[in-house]
Amino acid sequence: MNRLGLPYIGFGLGLRANHYEHILETRPKTIDWFEIISENFMECHQGYLDFLCDLRSDYPIIMHGVGLSIGSTDPLDKAYLEKLKYLAEILNPPWVSDHLCWTGINGKTTHDLLPLPYNAETMKNTVQRIKQVQDFLGRHILLENPSSYLEFEASTMNEYQFLAELAEKADCGLLLDVNNVYVSSINHGFNAKTYIDTMPCDRIIQIHLAGHKNYGTHIIDTHDDYVIEEVWELYDYTLKTKGKISTMIEWDDNIPEFSVLEAELEKAKRIYDFY
Repeated sequence: MNRLGLPYIGFGLGLRANHYEHILETRPKTIDWFEIISENFMECHQGYLDFLCDLRSDYPIIMHGVGLSIGSTDPLDKAYLEKLKYLAEILNPPWVSDHLCWTGINGKTTHDLLPLPYNAETMKNTVQRIKQVQDFLGRHILLENPSSYLEFEASTMNEYQFLAELAEKADCGLLLDVNNVYVSSINHGFNAKTYIDTMPCDRIIQIHLAGHKNYGTHIIDTHDDYVIEEVWELYDYTLKTKGKISTMIEWDDNIPEFSVLEAELEKAKRIYDFY
């Protein structure tokens, strides 16, 4: 399947400081690629860029951002985009991604991934901004479905309808976070499989899997634990219905030994190999 002409690259992990030494010393062959948080390296010491360039000689490096604020009504941050483009020119990642969200307004940043009202006005604004970003970067970007804990009364469609339509209108890719689909389905009471079914196959370039915390009345996306069985089942359903897609494990707090992450990734590989 042609997914925007972007390659299938296998199974990856988020690159985190806890594991730098281990990765550099062992160059693990169990990992096909690494994903960085773009903002961590957009204004870093040259030594860190040298480290990434060294690592890139053995692994593709994906750039995943948290600060694009694609859904904001503020003007696009030109300085931010210039730094993002510069980093992409250095690392030549297979793709660059961020989140379907906004992170602030009037120049103030909340450092959180805030949900959007899903309606025609938001669609028009977000499509326009995605096209501007893609034109500036000279590449397709991927947008990730966020986990969310509230919804806007101003919404006239649900998230998955909005995201599917947005990807087509803006001609962008999707980073499908299967854990976030599950988290939001519990928080908002929709059918997670219906969400997956609605996503356009040829737009899904990458999958995220992660752990979360269940508080009974709601779930918080924490990236600090093992992927639960229900999310593995939803991942299985995704591959069954959407085909084989590059996949990674996110684990960003209470980070365990590297071998634990390798074992989680092996679970994904076993499901993948079934199809």
